Amino acid sequence: MPKLAANFSMMFGEVDMLERFELAARVGFQGAEIQDPYGQSCAEIASAYRDNGLEAVLFNLLPAVGAVPGRERDFETGCTRALDYAEAAGCAQIHCMAGSTDDPGAEATFVANLRRASAEARPLGVRLLLEPLNTQDNPGCFLTGSAQARRIIDLVGEDNVFLQYDLYHMQIMEGCLAETIKANLDIISHIQVAGVPGRHEPGAMQEINYPFLFDVLDESGYDRWVGCEYRPLGDTLAGLNWARKYGIDAGTGR
Repeated sequence: MPKLAANFSMMFGEVDMLERFELAARVGFQGAEIQDPYGQSCAEIASAYRDNGLEAVLFNLLPAVGAVPGRERDFETGCTRALDYAEAAGCAQIHCMAGSTDDPGAEATFVANLRRASAEARPLGVRLLLEPLNTQDNPGCFLTGSAQARRIIDLVGEDNVFLQYDLYHMQIMEGCLAETIKANLDIISHIQVAGVPGRHEPGAMQEINYPFLFDVLDESGYDRWVGCEYRPLGDTLAGLNWARKYGIDAGTGR
């Protein structure tokens, strides 16, 4: 059964950020990810996780310039900030966003940035994650596929750099999700879900067969988090019926 993490950047937008923790915990989530936690202080974010018994699953490193030549200092500053938040909240994963660029030096820039960030993250026990994105929603993005991500991970050559595999993005870019998951289990540290098209709930009214893919994950021995990085079509709680079989009971949130 997938271990579902709420995504507070997309879900529970009916209430303020710091109120989302209690609401998510009430309906059964045990962990949560945040793309941009930086609108609140380290202490506020850490307290919200701790007070509601939630695990901090993932933060993004911002700005999204990891592969952009000339923005190395911005990446370094963002890395330090992200790791400060990760240390305070006990978050063990940081998404290092590649950003948008067609510069021929992008790959070398990304590799160098990740090597430096890896050294900074290692004493904290933090993993750095690379996420390929789709070019429909993110025109010009540098990192767009699992094979490219594996190549960069291999070039970095550090044991705390992994793949963040978003099934929404990769259905659009690659398809063959089950086989790609199996082929990359050795480097996948985090999975995210959303429906295609629209990036809404991963229920029946979209093209990805999530029950099948969750079975694939179980059979493959994947036991890490699955982030619910989707935009609810309406009220967050009303849209959680798909997750009832996975331990989320939206009826307890009202």
